[in-house]
Amino acid sequence: MNETRMAMRSLRCVLMTMLLALCSLVATPALADSLDGSSRHLSMRLVAESDHPKAGAPLTIAIATTPDTDWHGYWANPGDAGFPATFDWTLPRGATAGQPEWPVPTTLLIAGLMNYVYEAPYAPLVTIQVPAGLAAGAKLPIRLKTSYLVCSATICVPEEQALALDLTIGDGAPSQASAFADWRRAIPKPLDAGATYAVDQGVLRVAVPFPAGARAQDAYFFPLTTGVIDNGARQTVTRSGDTLTIATRLAANGKANAPIEGVLRIGDAQGLAVSAAPGVVAAGPSDDAGGLWATALAAFAGAVLGGLILNIMPCVFPILSLKALSLARGGASEREARHEALAYTAGVVLVCLGLGAAILALRAGGSAVGWAFQLQHPAAIIVLLLLSTAIAFNLAGLFEVPTPRFAGESGASGAFATGALAAFIATPCTGPFMGAALGAALVLPWPAAM
Repeated sequence: MNETRMAMRSLRCVLMTMLLALCSLVATPALADSLDGSSRHLSMRLVAESDHPKAGAPLTIAIATTPDTDWHGYWANPGDAGFPATFDWTLPRGATAGQPEWPVPTTLLIAGLMNYVYEAPYAPLVTIQVPAGLAAGAKLPIRLKTSYLVCSATICVPEEQALALDLTIGDGAPSQASAFADWRRAIPKPLDAGATYAVDQGVLRVAVPFPAGARAQDAYFFPLTTGVIDNGARQTVTRSGDTLTIATRLAANGKANAPIEGVLRIGDAQGLAVSAAPGVVAAGPSDDAGGLWATALAAFAGAVLGGLILNIMPCVFPILSLKALSLARGGASEREARHEALAYTAGVVLVCLGLGAAILALRAGGSAVGWAFQLQHPAAIIVLLLLSTAIAFNLAGLFEVPTPRFAGESGASGAFATGALAAFIATPCTGPFMGAALGAALVLPWPAAM
């Protein structure tokens, strides 16, 4: 008996040591990030258009940014998730910094959440007004503290950097003309004429003056005004004469009664800065319901195929084999086994429908949620860590978890409850094949999504 107690005490010590080691591994990257910039996922530097700016003249500063491979930074409007960068300038007395001019972003759909991001090098431009009266040769120190969110497909990390640039007052001759010419090409050009928009039955249509002979490749409207359009909804582009019209779905609880600011992409890293006022917009062609349902059916077929492939994954296949073994050992007839299989399937399907309905309801209420979005919250990670530790202690025999009463029941009711429980606790096992299907479902209208 004493030997058993000593063994259990030793096992507790080993498990607690492993838990502390795990916590230290989790904390170490964050601590390293705070000590140096070697682990940052965005490389940033300040570049001045002129190394010798002229006193009393404007000076353009580029915040040259390069994301790590498979990571991305965010636009001024991040979309359904993330948050934009903040800039805190420290400048000499009399100098002022304007608002950043952002390059045209790209779209990135992750788990049904539309993000407006940069996955390649980019450079927001900021105009600094150099104070007048500075003598030639005087120093012009420029300091910037920026905070931002950088994400990969699986994780988001808040970071901050302190950047410095020391210049000398001179004649203002450009020293980075080629680089700034490239960066300026990616900045949206101002629209010469005014745009208009109209809302009809939950559909927002934005009419932008655009020459009939001009080419618009992969046109897309990025809203700077938040809370107006459903970022994840499909955008339909039509052209009539010298007008390009984009139709999309109005956001849940969205109100469009003021000018809408945004950027119209008209090509690769090319765009127009749009300010649309309420007005008259010619009605476009109605949405093709047949095409919508064809898309939904194609997504459903892909989901079924992905689910079949998912059954042979290590996360699912052992569960299926255990269920088959329980049926074989139960000695049930073929008819009873078929009924239990149908009940088990019904439990799985109904729980998945319930989870999907909950997500769609939250999104309709204005919440930017997607599949497993809660895993970006530290509290959820802590709960999962504690749960994993408890499971490890349970498997080690330190305590026993009573089996749910329905697990021992036979017949259709027990099979239904087992299927429901399996579906509820196995939601993290849906990727990678089901992740694309879930993302596609979240951007469809709710009848097709369900």
